[in-house]
Amino acid sequence: MKLIEIILLFLMAFLPALIYTIWIRNTEKYHREKWIPIILCFLWGATIAILASIILELLIENITIFAVNDQSIYLLITTSVIAPFAEELTKPLALSLKRVKRELIEPEDGLIYGAIAGLGFSATENLFYGADAFLSEGLLYFIILISIRSFSGCLLHASATAWTGYGYGKVVMKHNRLISILPYFILAIIVHGFYNFILTFDDILTGLSIGFFGALIFVIISIHFIRKKIIKLDALNH
Repeated sequence: MKLIEIILLFLMAFLPALIYTIWIRNTEKYHREKWIPIILCFLWGATIAILASIILELLIENITIFAVNDQSIYLLITTSVIAPFAEELTKPLALSLKRVKRELIEPEDGLIYGAIAGLGFSATENLFYGADAFLSEGLLYFIILISIRSFSGCLLHASATAWTGYGYGKVVMKHNRLISILPYFILAIIVHGFYNFILTFDDILTGLSIGFFGALIFVIISIHFIRKKIIKLDALNH
C-alpha cells in the first residue's frame, strides 16, 4: 500500500468522525465542553475501547460457540448481542477518566462525552473495515464502503454510547449507586443490537436493501433524539 493510499485511508476513516465530534460538542449552546476531555474520550474510543472490546468479544464468542450448534443463530447472537454488549461496555469507560469525570456537571454532559467515545470507536472500526475493503476489493469499493460507514456507523456508535454516558453522568452528579447505570447500559445495547439486527435482513432477503435503508433511517432518528435531548437539557440548566 502506497503512502498516499494510507493517508487517504486514515483521512476517510477519521475525518467524518472528527466532524461529528465538533457537531455533537457544539449542540450545546451554553457551557460547551472543554476540548481536552473531548479529545480524551475520542482517543479512548479509538484505542483502548477497540482493543478491550475485541478481546472481550473473542472470549464470549469462544464460550458461545460450544453452546450454539446452528451457525446462523450463532452469527445472529454474535452480531446482535455479543458485539453490542462488549462494545457498549468498553466505550463509555472513557467517562471514568479523572479529567473527564470532573467535567460531568450538567445532565447533558454524559450524553456528549458518551457520544464522543462512540465516535472515536467508530473511526478506528472504519479504518479496519476500510483497509480490508481496499486490499481485497480495490479503491472504488473502499470509497463506497467508507462513505456508508462514515454516516451510519458513526451515528450508531454515537447515539448508542450516549445513553450509558448519560446514566454515568447522573451517577456522578447525584452520587447514586453505580448499579443505577444498568438501565441506560441495557438501552445502549438494545439500540446497537437492533441496528445490527436490521442489517441482517439484507443477508436473508438476497438482492434487497431493506436492512440497509432501515438501518439508515434508524440511526438518523436515534441521533436526532440524542441531539434534541442535549438541546433540551442544555436550555433547562442555563
